[in-house]
Amino acid sequence: MDFSLSPEQEQIRDMVATFVDEEIVPIASEIDHGDEFPQDLVDQMADLGLLGMPIPEEYGGAGLDYHSYAIGIEEISRGSGGVGTIVAAHISLACNMIYEFGDEDQKHTYLTPLAEGREIGAFALSEAGAGSDVPSMTTTASLEGDEYVIDGGKLWISNGSVADTVVLFAKTDPDAGNRGISSFVVRPDEDDGFHVEGTEEKLGDKGCPTAELRFGDLRIPADRRLGEEGDGFIQALKTLNGGRISIAARGVGIARAAFEEAREYAGEREQFGQPIGEFQAIKHKLADMHTKTRAAKLLMHDAADKKMCGEDYITEAAQAKLYASEVSREVANEGIQIHGGYGYTKDFPAERFYRDAKLNEIYEGTSEVLRNTIGDRVLE
Repeated sequence: MDFSLSPEQEQIRDMVATFVDEEIVPIASEIDHGDEFPQDLVDQMADLGLLGMPIPEEYGGAGLDYHSYAIGIEEISRGSGGVGTIVAAHISLACNMIYEFGDEDQKHTYLTPLAEGREIGAFALSEAGAGSDVPSMTTTASLEGDEYVIDGGKLWISNGSVADTVVLFAKTDPDAGNRGISSFVVRPDEDDGFHVEGTEEKLGDKGCPTAELRFGDLRIPADRRLGEEGDGFIQALKTLNGGRISIAARGVGIARAAFEEAREYAGEREQFGQPIGEFQAIKHKLADMHTKTRAAKLLMHDAADKKMCGEDYITEAAQAKLYASEVSREVANEGIQIHGGYGYTKDFPAERFYRDAKLNEIYEGTSEVLRNTIGDRVLE
């Protein structure tokens, strides 16, 4: 296996890293404190082609390979976990759903403005009583003539309050279990009956609005359905599987940020007449932080490679997401420990990394669900 980046991948990495260092890092604390959607940053990322990285150029994307996409999410998340989620949810979930399961008219109509960054996308699957247990959703879509009438609600929807296009899942046959779920393209500004109930006040992931959505007699044209009736559950699983690579990338980015901040602090902070980085205990922490981050990155690229090659990558994506998620939290925790009392204050970003990292273990497949997925597959 060749572990080196191609010249194009290096160019993408350097371009995104420069943008992150110049535009995101200086305001990351401001984004965290204000918890406002960073529209100016999103517009700048759109100009750079970062909102359609892996989408083919014919649909407005940059046409990058999945390694480059993962590198891009890693770098963006190194600057801000919340901004990383904005981009990952937009591309891996909303854009990929339409790209993989939409027809040509749907792709050109709805995917192109998303991939070009003129619009923002969201993926509305979870409900208060249907997180990991997707078939328990209660949102329904009934066909009436040439329209679907949607009623219900969704919870914990990243980008949900700012999205121009929402990929929505609902039951078209409530008695058919997971075979009765279908997916639809919803346009909040055009479709009466779409309501944003509010956004969550979260531990971390600030800047990315996590919304509660309600639908009351929401009527959309029948040609907004993606694929056939009953395909929604399988579509969601396939999309989330690919999305786990981007969440692994988010984890790697946050872990890198936490490690680099701790390493710098360890070289500057002095106790007992020397930098604390000279003490063996601190050296060992930094060694473990760096090693775990590198291992998580290799798992991320392994999953990306299998996806690019058209191979089954369910296990690899689950392992990458599981390990990178837990590593990001562990590395961020050690970063706080190295900072000591300062790490528990907002004077340093160490505590922000920890708050942002924790989400990785929850969304797009909890660590518990991923262990079940991996366990089932290794026992097959």
